[in-house]
Amino acid sequence: MNASHRPEQHPEPRSDPRDRPARLTVGVVGAGRVGSALAAALQLAGHRPVAASGVSDSSVRRAAALLPDVPLVAPAQVLARADLVLLTVPDDALPGLVEGLVETGAVRPGQLLVHTSGRYGTKVLDPALRAGALPLALHPAMTFTGTAVDVQRLAGCSFGVTAPDELRLAAEALVIEMGGEPEWIAEEARPLYHAALALGANHLVTLVAESMELLRDAGVAAPDRMLGPLLGAALDNALRSGDAALTGPVARGDAGTVAAHVAELRKHAPQTVAGYLAMARATADRALAHGLLKPELAEDLLGVLAGGVTAPGGPDGPRGGTTDGEGA
Repeated sequence: MNASHRPEQHPEPRSDPRDRPARLTVGVVGAGRVGSALAAALQLAGHRPVAASGVSDSSVRRAAALLPDVPLVAPAQVLARADLVLLTVPDDALPGLVEGLVETGAVRPGQLLVHTSGRYGTKVLDPALRAGALPLALHPAMTFTGTAVDVQRLAGCSFGVTAPDELRLAAEALVIEMGGEPEWIAEEARPLYHAALALGANHLVTLVAESMELLRDAGVAAPDRMLGPLLGAALDNALRSGDAALTGPVARGDAGTVAAHVAELRKHAPQTVAGYLAMARATADRALAHGLLKPELAEDLLGVLAGGVTAPGGPDGPRGGTTDGEGA
């Protein structure tokens, strides 16, 4: 429908968020990559960051870049100044931080206390809840660089959200204001949820970095340029098709090729052998379960993966191997 047929809509020019009345004052305890980006996103939504805490040089630089004019103060002072406090510290430090803030009387009744840990739900905030705070767990499923690009990446980013029933609407509103999409995670499912994200995102970085190093050792001048299209297509296929996207020598049952890989890795990059074998075994199991790896080819392959030994027939001629050249 043409816009002229909808007279009830009168969009106003976009204004500077600093010129709009702020609804909540925002504080950040732990002005690291995540905290600075989320506070900057909340500022764009009309809230007002008023204080942050951070002691490392990198925290000070990030706060200066993403939260200019926001003073760096002690954690207790952050809570004294803010209606909404982001606790963006490492997972293992979170329980002790919450207990310490409560013991010192820094937590105020009615104060929104938000942590961004993927591991924990709201139970870790129980001491603050007993002090009258309103607990929320909002974990952005995103990697952060500590630069302004992080705020842009929040657009469409899923957040793992855990909150008491009476605060679900508030949690959802905050996530949407930051540009994200709320995904509700039960308290007891938080560790599994976080493990799944770490398995995919954190281990992916390790795999890509190792692959780039091996390509450089093989004489490839621009491994990033070579891997970009391949990994982009593999990721897209995996997200669309799951296990049906499996390809390569393990899924095909090319035991000789896999044995040759292991031999070369032992020679040139022995530190990568354990990871290669572990991922290849997992790939073989999934390929077998989904009918992609033929059982008659699996025996030789699994023998190689069990001990990293040469397949029957030698690395260039495994028994029953294929030569269809499919995929990587």
